[in-house]
Amino acid sequence: MAQEKGVSRRDFFKGAGVAAAGAAMATAGLGLAGCAGGGGASADAEQWDQEAEVVIVGYGGAGACAAIAAADAGAKVLVLEKNAEDKHLCNTVMSGGIYHSPDPDGDKEALKQYLKAMFSGENLDTKAEGEQSPLFVDDIVEKFAEYSPKNVEFMQSLDPDYKVIERGGAAFPDFPGAKESGYKSYNSTYGKSATGPDYPTLDLPKEDTAAGLAFFNCLKTGIAARADNITIAYETPGKSLIMDDEGAVIGVVATQGDKDIRVKAGKGVILTTGGYEYNEEMRRAFLEGQGITGWAFYGTLSNTGDGIRMGCEAGAQLAKVGKAASRLIWSCPDVQVGPMNVGSITDSVGGAGTIVVNSEGRRFMDETLITKDPSRYFSYKNAVHMDIVTLEFPNTPAYMIIDETKRKAGPLVNTTLSTCGFGIIDWDKDNQNAIDNGWLIKADSIEELAQKIRDTHELNEGRMDPAVLAATMEQYQKMVDTGADEEFGRTSATKNALTGEVVDPGFQAISTPPFYAMPLVAGGPNTKGGLQADGDRRVIDWNNEPIPRLYTAGEISSCFKFVYQGGGNVTECIVCGRIAGENAAAETAWDAK
Repeated sequence: MAQEKGVSRRDFFKGAGVAAAGAAMATAGLGLAGCAGGGGASADAEQWDQEAEVVIVGYGGAGACAAIAAADAGAKVLVLEKNAEDKHLCNTVMSGGIYHSPDPDGDKEALKQYLKAMFSGENLDTKAEGEQSPLFVDDIVEKFAEYSPKNVEFMQSLDPDYKVIERGGAAFPDFPGAKESGYKSYNSTYGKSATGPDYPTLDLPKEDTAAGLAFFNCLKTGIAARADNITIAYETPGKSLIMDDEGAVIGVVATQGDKDIRVKAGKGVILTTGGYEYNEEMRRAFLEGQGITGWAFYGTLSNTGDGIRMGCEAGAQLAKVGKAASRLIWSCPDVQVGPMNVGSITDSVGGAGTIVVNSEGRRFMDETLITKDPSRYFSYKNAVHMDIVTLEFPNTPAYMIIDETKRKAGPLVNTTLSTCGFGIIDWDKDNQNAIDNGWLIKADSIEELAQKIRDTHELNEGRMDPAVLAATMEQYQKMVDTGADEEFGRTSATKNALTGEVVDPGFQAISTPPFYAMPLVAGGPNTKGGLQADGDRRVIDWNNEPIPRLYTAGEISSCFKFVYQGGGNVTECIVCGRIAGENAAAETAWDAK
């Protein structure tokens, strides 16, 4: 007899003790009932609508890599994807297409040390404990060190037209093994540039694509070459896992059209559904600070925590669920999923001619740390800071202050990637529609700008002080005049780490009216915390045991639990997707026993 894992409160209390009941009730409001395990509605295992040996839930980078690896291992694969094919904007497509691929001739032991420092930090003198379970981190590191140096080779094996451009080395040069490991990262392209056209589209010819679109086109080429063994079922979101009486995962309930279908997984199921960026309950439960108004994300709108919920209903252990690859970004008040604003890559923050102030008008950090590697991916920590005396969040929202010169210099958001690039948010190159829509607050003087922020920006709640902002701008002009930031140490120029070329002159006067304020909150491409997995990508339960036949890869179970180097999530799509696919395919079919 098979079961669809989920639990009603009445059935749960019939057979559970007080402690287990408390665990289930604590998660029930999140759609996570079953984190402690539990029963559910019984179902007849003989009645299947579709079947495959390996069933993958989610067709992003991780799902695609898992499908390719499973097919190459001889398995028949079915991928369940919630979106329609012509609207399939996964995080991988919307990303920069950057990934890590260390030198195959680099020192492998050094590579393991560098990976352990990023994933856990337990080998750093500054930490008393790591941020991953010591039961699993060594195996995760071993497998990552084995697979990641072959990432470029794997991708180019899928499509000989696909190209890479070397981007840089280890983002954390002081970490053990950083130099000796030969750590490298690469951009994806089908042309000569790492950057694609403004406002790309899904039907753009492959040869014109770069970044995440090029990366995913390469994966799609690999999928197409294996069409005999891989089927993509679009508009078929996974809903719940089906388990046998011994607790092994043997299938998936999915929704297709207006009905639920039961999909048999002869060997295993792989969850690759991404994070919970647009799950209101999970954001309130897991994100630091103000989980709804204080955050925005600029990846796919389809990441609603489905796989995390499904895994929890099967008894999966959670790991560092509040982690996110995030910085300070603009949040669009007119494009929402429920009560949650959609964000944008705001790569102008910290550039020449910009400063960032808090809700009162004071600077609170070196602005360049918001957008430069590697600090950009955890600079959100400053946004969610709580003043323990006033019990306020003074830096949410923050505001980027610019003048007309900066406004005319180019788009303030990225129009080649993400939500503005793919048309989810309509932002033009000269930023005019942002002014027309009120996304940028505009005034003829700094004092007037402060007053408008105070009076009209709902999230400011009357905290902006015109006198404080005016004094801040006077201090900024001194930074322009002297080239020195005595308060936060912002540097006067930014150089390319590889070439030494000055790519940003740093301080630039903010003096040409009108002036503008762009509200900023914590946010980025995706969350990173979720299901606990081991090195073989088996999902682990709360007894530290693998849930039979259940695997995972990608942001839903990210390896980067301590710090994050740009491109890390795409990297683990390749590495962990391949590992999960190979191991799921290697299972003995449960109906063949």
